Amino acid sequence: MSTTDIFASFNDYLTQDHEIREEIRLSVRNLEQTAREMLAVLQGVHQPSGIKEIPSLCKKSRDMFKIVRTQYEDLATKFPSDQYYRFHDHWRFVTQRLTFLAAFTVYLETEKLITREEMSELLGVKFDKGDGLHLDLEDYLMGLLNLASELSRMAVNSVTAGEYSRPSRIATFVGELDSGFRLLNLKNDSLRKRFDGLKYDMKKVEEVVYDVSIRGLLAQDSTKTKEEK
Repeated sequence: MSTTDIFASFNDYLTQDHEIREEIRLSVRNLEQTAREMLAVLQGVHQPSGIKEIPSLCKKSRDMFKIVRTQYEDLATKFPSDQYYRFHDHWRFVTQRLTFLAAFTVYLETEKLITREEMSELLGVKFDKGDGLHLDLEDYLMGLLNLASELSRMAVNSVTAGEYSRPSRIATFVGELDSGFRLLNLKNDSLRKRFDGLKYDMKKVEEVVYDVSIRGLLAQDSTKTKEEK
């Protein structure tokens, strides 16, 4: 084979690779748009009346995840099933945002941690690591860390909305999340760096709980709840 033939084959490979990446970018752009719209919906919980609107906001979010599932199905057709990690960086960021949105939605509904299996089902991707589009463990973990940051903000806004007991529940949840992450041997630089920020999220929530406690608002909220019952 001549030098020209060798480099011609290289050019064919690069052209095909470029075409695949362009197709992936188009699919990822659609996912990013849906993620932005979903984030705008869920940010409604931070409004003065947002806490009372949690059920309707979560329903809207669930409906939008139906769109996400079809978009991931489309993305899965854009690259060879055995080359997931070759192209993973294209959808890594949007997947981490969507894992956060999935975790936030489930927390708002149940105040519990979404499992990786549940998240895979909600996104419409495979759970098991293997060929094809699946939920990478690091993307799942990054979504949980972003959830902690969002909940620290929610703790502050809950007090403004008169929900004085909610910060205490958030503090318990974030504390359990921190304990879970401390069991992991994190070697990924970006994941480790984001985990280091979890202690600041915890501190922020604990300060809110402390402030509510010393002002007697927690007891007041407890009395109010008993009267409502």
